[in-house]
Amino acid sequence: MKKITLLVAVISISFFSACKDGANATKKINKENLNKAASRDAEIKKGTALIAFDKKVYDFGTVNEGDIVETSFKITNSGKTDLVITNAQPSCGCTVPVWPKAPIKPGESGEVKVKFNTSGKPNRQNKTITLTTNTESGREVLTLKGSVTPKAKK
Repeated sequence: MKKITLLVAVISISFFSACKDGANATKKINKENLNKAASRDAEIKKGTALIAFDKKVYDFGTVNEGDIVETSFKITNSGKTDLVITNAQPSCGCTVPVWPKAPIKPGESGEVKVKFNTSGKPNRQNKTITLTTNTESGREVLTLKGSVTPKAKK
């Protein structure tokens, strides 16, 4: 019993002595960090970015094998905070996306340009580009589809 009483006394003393410098703790607060946090919190209250597309699917019709299919998807930030696209991942190495690296302000637009190399890709094709964004879902998917006429065999 004496050991428990002694243990409680030691814990109590260390707890109260650790808290005696409470006034010094407020002096250690960095005002710049408080301002940054307030600014960040105000931005968060605006909600997530919203993205609108002129199209999410591009049907390139029928092309010949070896052709390069090019298109662009117009994106508009319809939200109240900056839209950020951190990555654009194609489903295949034959598809190359180029996307805006800078944040897109509310109400402004940008383009995701896509090139699809049809070499070695005969017949029906369906390629996707997955955008990693700061929207509510966190990702958006764009699609290229069409038919590639195979090269004549020699």
